[in-house]
Order: sequence, then structure tokens, then C-alpha cells
Amino acid sequence: MKSITVALLAYKEAENLRVLLPKIHEAMAEVGAEYEILVVDTKTPLDETPDVCRELNARYVNQTGKGFADAFRTAIANATKELFLILDSDGSHNPAYIPAIVRKYESEGCDVVIGSRYVAGGKTFDKKSSVAMSKILNGVFRLALGIKAKDISTDYRLYNTAALKAVTLQNENYDVLQEVLLKLRLNKRDLKIGEVPITFEKRMYGESKRRLIPFILDYIRSLFRLTAMRMRKRPNL
Repeated sequence: MKSITVALLAYKEAENLRVLLPKIHEAMAEVGAEYEILVVDTKTPLDETPDVCRELNARYVNQTGKGFADAFRTAIANATKELFLILDSDGSHNPAYIPAIVRKYESEGCDVVIGSRYVAGGKTFDKKSSVAMSKILNGVFRLALGIKAKDISTDYRLYNTAALKAVTLQNENYDVLQEVLLKLRLNKRDLKIGEVPITFEKRMYGESKRRLIPFILDYIRSLFRLTAMRMRKRPNL
């Protein structure tokens, strides 16, 4: 079985990490693979995240810039294992699904596996307005980018680390999640994406870092940019 980097992007998430890290260790013990837990914190620590990582056996690094996409790129650059598994650090992604995600990847020859809210058996406790916006976003991006997956706006995903390191990611916010799928597909035309149903839980502690208006504007700009990239590089994709 391939070794796995489990990545968490943290912004004042020490309270949540105290709960999540032991659960991740437990889930990875069930998987039975060699692994590391990699926590990417803000450029300058804003809470006790460094101490929590030392206490609970996680490798701690700081991002060099700011924002979600920069933290994501930092995690990829620092990953040392063959596979790269990422999940939210606020408790909305339950580590109990990790074994099923890894099994899907290994048994079905997938290139990416997504922990999905929108396949049969999936569920979300997000607000109705957020769910509606998310489903519209997913539908539009699926059509525009030609990506055959139900939930392409979540970051609960398992990738091949070498494939991730081979792409250059330029988006600055959460739209990097669509960018990475498109660029992986541009590099591998028959990219196979699997999905495992999950329940998206409510955040355990702290407040959401997403801001609705900038979030929407980023996605609108990204939609046009990524669609143009797809058509320019692989018009028949």
C-alpha cells in the first residue's frame, strides 16, 4: 500500500486540531499505510497550533504567503509521501471516512478520490442557501471544465502526490480546487475521479474564514479563466 501525507490547512484551528489529530491517527491505523500528518499554519502562528502539533505527532510548517490557495500549495510542496490526502481542519470532514476513501483509490485505480456530499448516501449540514449556491457552482463548473464528478468544490480529496507536484497552481483562493482538477485532467486526458459519500458536518469550534461576496467574485473570474484555459490547451477535452 502506498504511503500517505494527510494534510490540514490551519487558520486559528488549535481547538479543532486537538480533536481531529487523534481521530486521524486512529483512521490511519485502520488503513495500515505508512503516513505523516502535515499541518500548514499561517505565516506567523495566531494560536497554539504549533504546540498541538508537537503534542499530537503532526509535522508543522508555516505557509510563506497568505490565503487558502497558498496554504494548499505549501502543503503540496512539503508532502513527502506517495499519496496526498487533504481534509478541512474545522471538523466538518470526519476522519472516519479516510479508510473508505483510500480503499476506493486503491481498488478502483482512481487518480483522485473525493469525499462527496452530493453522491448517493452523501449529506450536508450546511445552510440551505450555502447548499443551493454550492450545487449551482458545481453544476456550472462541471459543464465548463468537463469534469465528471458531483462535488468539485470540496477539498476532502486523495491525490497522487507526484501528479500534484507536476502542476502549477495560480489561483489565489478556494477556486484552486477546480483549477487543480482541470490541470490534472489536462495532464492526463483519461483522469479517473472516484467519489465516496460523506456527511459534511458543522464546524466544531471557531468561525468560518470564508467571506461570501469575495468568494462568489473569485469563482466568477475563475470560471472564465479556467474555461479559456481548457479550450486553448485541449479544445476537444
